[in-house]
Amino acid sequence: MKRTSWLALVVLALIGGFVVYSSFTVGGVRCEVCVEFEGERACGRVDGPTEREAAAAARTNACARLTSGVTKTLACERAPAVTSACSAR
Repeated sequence: MKRTSWLALVVLALIGGFVVYSSFTVGGVRCEVCVEFEGERACGRVDGPTEREAAAAARTNACARLTSGVTKTLACERAPAVTSACSAR
């Protein structure tokens, strides 16, 4: 193989290694949020860099299990959480 091919291969391997490493170090906070919407209840658990981001993503995951369509999803995400708990990882 040519020198440029080896260099490209090394660069791609470094980028791939960085992506894998950063995906394992995403969460500093773990949140679990339970939402009740239209008589049904679901919980979502997410790891995130901050408590605010993790709680918002957990609410979105819980609402995704309960709704379909943009209008109902937005209404569910505005509903108050039944339970919400966050802890450091």
